Amino acid sequence: MCGRYTLTLERDAFEDRFGATVDDSVGEFEPRYNAAPGQELPVITDDAPETVRQLEWGLVPSWADDDCGGMINARAETVDEKPSFRDAYERRRCLVPADGFYEWVETERGKQPYRVALEDDRPFAMAGLWERWEPDDETTQAGLDAFGGGLEDEDDDDTALETFTVLTAEPNDLVADLHHRMAVILEPDREREWLTADDPKAEGLLEPYPADEMRAYPVSTAVNDPSNDDPSLLEPLETA
Repeated sequence: MCGRYTLTLERDAFEDRFGATVDDSVGEFEPRYNAAPGQELPVITDDAPETVRQLEWGLVPSWADDDCGGMINARAETVDEKPSFRDAYERRRCLVPADGFYEWVETERGKQPYRVALEDDRPFAMAGLWERWEPDDETTQAGLDAFGGGLEDEDDDDTALETFTVLTAEPNDLVADLHHRMAVILEPDREREWLTADDPKAEGLLEPYPADEMRAYPVSTAVNDPSNDDPSLLEPLETA
């Protein structure tokens, strides 16, 4: 799976690498050393591919009863079949920029986190899906009635929730030593193809990234706490 990741580019370098401009609504754009589920993070969606937006990590299907329990990963093998992801796979794809992700390995001393990155730490895009969830009319109207009349024409965009998930696939030989799944990393020259392809699976976009172009190394267990988010998390753990 992919449950934490890093994105350490500064804004100018990010925009240059991904060919998209950070939307003004994003606010201050800062490097992330421990991006976690439930946080709003930069993505590039298929409906606005020249703009970087902030969506919450943890996909909530548009038909869900409520906005709880977002799914952080979707299996590439069945993403076109599962009701939670099928519609988004067809028409709401996104790029999730990153430059590494974390995995945990069970050891005698507990779970040891590892950072997985490309061999030269260059940034990459993970394949993602996004959704927009809005409360149904009855829920919205009930909330308005509680405050009396006169609010029915208010813009309800602030009640909408936009979320994303990261696709995972079978691991390559490197990641297989750490976990039985890995994030789908797109080849740079095929990133935009993921946003527009008729059938990404058939076109080979969701295959494991080559192991010989990646590296993995142990890092501090400080990464276990999502509130820790600083450059020290990237430093290799000294081993005896």
